[in-house]
Amino acid sequence: MLKSEYLSLLFRYGVGAYFIYASMSKFPLPAQFAENVANFNIVPYWTVNFLAVMIPWAEMVGGLFLILGLRTRAASSILALLLVVFTIGVAINVVREAPITCGCTDTVGEPVSWWKVTKNTGVILLTMHVFFFDRLLLLRTGGMFRKRFRRA
Repeated sequence: MLKSEYLSLLFRYGVGAYFIYASMSKFPLPAQFAENVANFNIVPYWTVNFLAVMIPWAEMVGGLFLILGLRTRAASSILALLLVVFTIGVAINVVREAPITCGCTDTVGEPVSWWKVTKNTGVILLTMHVFFFDRLLLLRTGGMFRKRFRRA
């Protein structure tokens, strides 16, 4: 059951949609997202603007690749790496008891908490499942039309 290609397909669509949604909330207000990144106090100040511009694009492209079934192992690896970094940042600030918001899917976001760490860990597990077991409806193998367009 846990190795099911169909379950992995469901996870792939869910994680892809989640990251597309998360990126779409950051595109219109990059300055507020940059402020959220700076509030975490874990990256050098000179990298804040670069990260505030690049993270939403990485989330968008990774989410689209997962939904389209294009390079799903690479996309799930990149998104899992982003999630690990985000989770470590949230955990550090929970331990510090910093009164900041996550900024994950909204410009305001929810306050950092152990619950957010738990949710991120769950999404990391979903991306790992996609990495190891996803083999259904991939574009490189013909996607949904693979039976129709097979060469003889």
